[in-house]
Amino acid sequence: MNRLNRRSVLKLAAAGALALILPPGAIAEDAAADKPNIIFIMVDDLGYHDLGCFGSKTILTPNIDKMCAEGVKFTDCYGGCTVCAPSRSVLMTGYHKGHTPVRDNRGGIPLFPEDVTVADVLKKAGYATGGFGKWGLGNQGKKGAAELHGFDTFFGYYNQWHAHLYYTHLFRNSVKVELDGRHTHYAIYDEAIQFIKENKDRPFFCYCPWTVPHAPYDIPEDDPAWALYKDKPWPKDAKVVAAMDSMIDRQVGEIIDLLKKLEIDDNTIIFFASDNGGAKRFEGIHNSCGEMRGQKRSMYEGGIRTPMVARWPGRIKAGTVSDLPWYFPDVMPTLAELAGATKEIPKDIDGISIVPTLLGKGQQEKHEYMYWDDTWYHNEGVRMGKWKGVRTNGKFEVNPNDAAHRGKWKGMKHESGKIEVYDLSKDRGEKNNLAEKYPEIAKQLGQLMDDAWVEPRSQEDDGVYTGK
Repeated sequence: MNRLNRRSVLKLAAAGALALILPPGAIAEDAAADKPNIIFIMVDDLGYHDLGCFGSKTILTPNIDKMCAEGVKFTDCYGGCTVCAPSRSVLMTGYHKGHTPVRDNRGGIPLFPEDVTVADVLKKAGYATGGFGKWGLGNQGKKGAAELHGFDTFFGYYNQWHAHLYYTHLFRNSVKVELDGRHTHYAIYDEAIQFIKENKDRPFFCYCPWTVPHAPYDIPEDDPAWALYKDKPWPKDAKVVAAMDSMIDRQVGEIIDLLKKLEIDDNTIIFFASDNGGAKRFEGIHNSCGEMRGQKRSMYEGGIRTPMVARWPGRIKAGTVSDLPWYFPDVMPTLAELAGATKEIPKDIDGISIVPTLLGKGQQEKHEYMYWDDTWYHNEGVRMGKWKGVRTNGKFEVNPNDAAHRGKWKGMKHESGKIEVYDLSKDRGEKNNLAEKYPEIAKQLGQLMDDAWVEPRSQEDDGVYTGK
């Protein structure tokens, strides 16, 4: 029998007291609804094969490997996009890349007040909500600010271009916080730990969109992880990125140890993933994308598939491996179902709850297809069962990288690009284009791409980042 955690004891005591004054059955539903704490750790630019449990031979990640052994490993999970901001928009809103509000990667394109986020849903379900890391969906003090979209507390970077600096100030609920030369990730991590401690006696959602190991590759030399790699015969970036990954791993282990100390481990589900594919492949050293083609910014598997691990002691069967294809739009309905808040989800989201697969109970609904595009480079991708379609060479009406035209971008045209077709059940490396062999499949995948994409609303920045 699992040990009662602190919250369970308090709830049982409260239920006992209420039972003396309320009629039978009046508290049964509330007493049974022990909402789990939810910790969602999403690191930045970690490659699919950069964890030991996903095949790394060079990077030491014993804590995440143990988390994997104690929970479920998802082999076919995908981010929301090939780059940062749109992937976060997909995760937060439950809409895939053809529908989500923030389509571009400039960092200051905001969510609008009417947009519903995962944090909004969980907050309405009684959760304390905290975010710690890189927001990327609107600037501080503007309409897209995290604290206006369901977060009680957000500490970190608001504009993602700011997040390209590790020695700078941060913001707490849009208020500037000076760090006096301290590496930003340590401050972000400390705030996440404090949030967990402060909310140990109530349901909480701790969202950790950590910036590491995004470039510029940097880790203080007194971090214990640096000692693991400093003498390796590798280029400097390869050593530093490995150290950053091992630092992340150590901190994941510390979080799990804290949950045990606080006696809330049994009632906390932790997810660990990357926002998109690895920024560099580090071929011949880390082989960060393994056999998969491409990397960050690519629509091939190396650019969008993410390592995903989930752990919930006593609820998720240890050692489970799932090949269910799912992606970031599914996060909102999944967390909402775990929290008993499905009524708060917008009716038209693209996500599907994966709770049946997580808990090994019930019938798992599956996607007819999953869709991605990258508006900077205009590639599109779609997965339908075992089939993967990739389309490239579309055209921009206005180049979104052109500062003179910021705010005037009207989207992109689905023109000209040829469709490539791959059978992922036999060719995860996407080496054999089967479009000519299966023209009807190519046509079907192309039609799905056309149907999945709608014209975006304004992608105007709410203020180009100036460093302030």
